[in-house]
Amino acid sequence: MRRAGTDQGGRGGSRAWAVRALSLVMMLVSLQIGSLIAPAYACGCGAMVVDRNSQVSVDRETSVVSWSDGAEEIVMQLTVRGNAPTAAWIMPVPHRATVELGDASLLSELETLTAPVRETRHYFWPHADDWPFGGSGNASGDSAAPSAAAPVRVVGRERLGPFDVARLTATDPTALEGWLTDNGFELPDRLSTALRPYVEQKWEYVAIRLAPQENGGPLLGRLDPLRLRFASDEPVYPMRLSRLATTPQSLGLYVLAAHRMEPRGRIGGLEPEVTYAGRVDTRRNGGEYPALDELTHGKPVFLTAISQSFPRPERIDGDHELRAAAADAPYRTTYYRDELLTVGPVPAWVLTLLGAVAVAVAAVLLVARSRRRRPVTPPPPVMAPPPLR
Repeated sequence: MRRAGTDQGGRGGSRAWAVRALSLVMMLVSLQIGSLIAPAYACGCGAMVVDRNSQVSVDRETSVVSWSDGAEEIVMQLTVRGNAPTAAWIMPVPHRATVELGDASLLSELETLTAPVRETRHYFWPHADDWPFGGSGNASGDSAAPSAAAPVRVVGRERLGPFDVARLTATDPTALEGWLTDNGFELPDRLSTALRPYVEQKWEYVAIRLAPQENGGPLLGRLDPLRLRFASDEPVYPMRLSRLATTPQSLGLYVLAAHRMEPRGRIGGLEPEVTYAGRVDTRRNGGEYPALDELTHGKPVFLTAISQSFPRPERIDGDHELRAAAADAPYRTTYYRDELLTVGPVPAWVLTLLGAVAVAVAAVLLVARSRRRRPVTPPPPVMAPPPLR
């Protein structure tokens, strides 16, 4: 992905164009909320904005990326906390997107399918916690293309459960100054800078208003998942807006494709960790994973589960571009419980040492016994000296 730079020379006009388009996109989001908004905490997949007097934090973001033959789908679920009764969220996408409610059971199925396994492995020689050094004998541990006809076009708008979804395109708006003045809107500089590369690449946007809870309370816990579909030459997961976050970010990403997948780079976070990799054929699971079967259309796919942490989100410098790994090597996280090898209640090493001592003692006794039974050879007779003559 191309990164934003400093305006120079003849590029100044295009930079100004980008800033204006970005400003108008965010202003439209503010109109959906019905009051002035400012960025609060970003999530990996986009920027979440709330009223200036509210706060919201995205604790966990879990998403599924399914890619095949230039078509990509993202099913995403956020776990949030805070005191905001309403919020808005904006996500860039490379092409025109369709949006619908996702199936929450899909994430549950994938969580079950990729869950770590636990195994017991035995060790022979005692550890520091074992007798006679200490402990009672066992030790365990875990190891582990926008239109140019209008400044902003609303290409679709629908109500999906608790979400009011608007799909937008943005170009160079001539009425930007009038819009900002009429609505008294101040565009935060950090958000404008973060969105600029997407406008330069002519991406589109999905703007979503999170409606209040039925009980009128704040947005808390796991929100309903959303499902987005759009064309993409290569699988991509937008992450750039996460640099606006003020708290560490955590990403759980499931990737469904023809092969094992991996991010091209760290994009400012810790090294991505693969927690599961394996081929999945829902037709052989007897209907155990219906949501996954619907997403994959019953076709075998390779599932890769990736986890990544971003302790300093301000270092995020791009989107996750996903590529095929060097090999479709299967992998599953395994937690081991280490146990001292025993025979009944007795440690095997004790029996081994006792056996070795017994063998040694028996050998000594056999040697001694054989020596006692060995016949004594009499000494040769003493020859008398010949007589003197």
